[in-house]
Amino acid sequence: MKRLFHLFAAAVAFTACGSAPTLNVMTFNMRYDNPEDGENNWRFRRERAAEVIVSHDIDVFGTQELLVNQLNDLKELLPGYAAVGVGREDGAEAGEFSAVFFKRDRFTPLESGTFWLSETPEVAGSRGWDGACERVATWVVLRDKSGREFLFINTHLDHVGQVARDEGVSLLTKRIGSLRGERPVILTGDFNSEPGSSVVAHVQKDGVLRDVKAVAPLKLGTAWSFSDFGQLPEAERPLLDYIFVSGGFDADRYEVLPDTLGGGYISDHAPVMAVVEFAR
Repeated sequence: MKRLFHLFAAAVAFTACGSAPTLNVMTFNMRYDNPEDGENNWRFRRERAAEVIVSHDIDVFGTQELLVNQLNDLKELLPGYAAVGVGREDGAEAGEFSAVFFKRDRFTPLESGTFWLSETPEVAGSRGWDGACERVATWVVLRDKSGREFLFINTHLDHVGQVARDEGVSLLTKRIGSLRGERPVILTGDFNSEPGSSVVAHVQKDGVLRDVKAVAPLKLGTAWSFSDFGQLPEAERPLLDYIFVSGGFDADRYEVLPDTLGGGYISDHAPVMAVVEFAR
């Protein structure tokens, strides 16, 4: 009996040591709080948005378009999460955030920051190239309870300027190289670009980052992520939202989640999630 107990204990220990931790990751453009959105205004959607995060047990996620009141609503609705990020107009609370949220009881933040996608990335409120808006990237280095560390970076590229998107990606990849050290990387965001675009190709051209949709064995959901609250015909709805991972992560699953819940829209974008695993 004692020998069987020791064999069982050894088997449990082997299984625990042999299984790598997984992360449920999301990118979610939540649509800014626009009074003209009527029944789709944020005040009617905020609980639905939070419910999607909780119901899918998301560990870490990148947001786009949040205004400070929306950020504060999510902090209240999701008390188990911490957040990092600043407003893009002043580096404090003005303008949209590209905030990153992560579970408090799973991760320890080691360092974090925000830079502007412009020729002067450390200047708060700076606008880059031919961009129509100020654009930022927010990043955080997280240590998982397993002791593993990774860099998570989240952004929202310009919707007008092609040069701003191209140069924004160049800046992103350069900063990732300087921030990551030996750590693996997750990059999320609304890239305002479709899968066959030069922008998405540029993200992956040096071989460091891979589109989770391209490499995950299980793919679920729609081929699009933007419906404009259902106003676009399905055949015209683009995929604009992405999750990229570097070596050090294996992608198990990719899914575009529904953009509605309980009969109402959660955003004009559908959230995109992935299940990734620390490489053994």
